[in-house]
Amino acid sequence: MTEDHAQQQHAPVYRPEGGRKIKGLFSTQTVEKVGTGTTQRKTISKMYWYCEQNDDQNVGVQALNKNMVPAGPTTLVPLDDFLARYNPEPEMYLKTVFPKMQELAATVTRAEENRQRGAFYSAQFDFENALNVDEENVRANFGLGLTYVERGETAKANDILGRIVGLDAAFAPEHKHLFNEFGISLRKSHMVDQAIEYYTRALTLTSTDENLHYNVARAFYEKGDLGKCREHLAEALRLNPDHEEAKRFVEFLDTKK
Repeated sequence: MTEDHAQQQHAPVYRPEGGRKIKGLFSTQTVEKVGTGTTQRKTISKMYWYCEQNDDQNVGVQALNKNMVPAGPTTLVPLDDFLARYNPEPEMYLKTVFPKMQELAATVTRAEENRQRGAFYSAQFDFENALNVDEENVRANFGLGLTYVERGETAKANDILGRIVGLDAAFAPEHKHLFNEFGISLRKSHMVDQAIEYYTRALTLTSTDENLHYNVARAFYEKGDLGKCREHLAEALRLNPDHEEAKRFVEFLDTKK
């Protein structure tokens, strides 16, 4: 089996035939006129996009950064518009983009494993390498933030916190376990104001998560703001009346009255 054939097995580019969904590298072209009169000429600029179809109506498209990996926000393009404007780039995907995506994912996974076993400096090294490739990588940003929190480096953790609260993708449902872990780590490290800032940002995007409201309540309790604490406990119980931790917390607060 050739190397290209092996890559094709692991990195298919799907087209909407036989019910299969679109996935892979595509390009768009823009034609612009430069100059005037007899000196006028046309220039063609080409943009590359990592594209993945999530439903029957739209395709998510994400631009490549200078390191040739998908980065930044994903935009939904109607399927008919996508088919009319986007052209497949299977060779470039297989030989350049997919290997770089694999390498980045492997670096982040290695960093997470190092952090889990307490090898914080090795974890920092790998997380920073990942962010050099994609500065908006959600897993790497959370991982580096957690590494700094666990090492007690508050100033550096604050820098990462500022970056994370600016990333809408950090609070997407698929990253829920990461943003919950990060907020809890901030609170347990007595970075209560930072935890509240972080949770407030999370709530603007995911206000229907009862566990998030419960965690905000705990942060406000540690800050000494019992009014806000009760507000978020009430919201957690409104969203999930069977939330045992929230019910016990309310009972605890009532006994302190």
